[in-house]
Amino acid sequence: MSPEKLDAVTTELQRFAHELSLSDSQKQQLRAHLAEKHAKLQQIQQQNPNLSRKELIQQIVSMRRTLREQVVNFLTPQQLNKWDAGVANAKEFLGHNIGG
Repeated sequence: MSPEKLDAVTTELQRFAHELSLSDSQKQQLRAHLAEKHAKLQQIQQQNPNLSRKELIQQIVSMRRTLREQVVNFLTPQQLNKWDAGVANAKEFLGHNIGG
């Protein structure tokens, strides 16, 4: 990911976190889960340098489902509704056609 794209994603994540009105505990939990998913994706890419785009998308979809299952445990119902809407917007923001 280019530095410009990374900056844009970081800014969007900060805006999204603010919109969710996360408590400090929720921020820590979300940060830990996102870091875990990022590290896992990096590991998959390093171990499989010839991974096709389709295979990579399958991995991302799987991780997104797992993350959704995890945030259910610490977000309120209102935050979860905003989370789901934000995830849908993120797909558009990133310009990717990733199902799931």
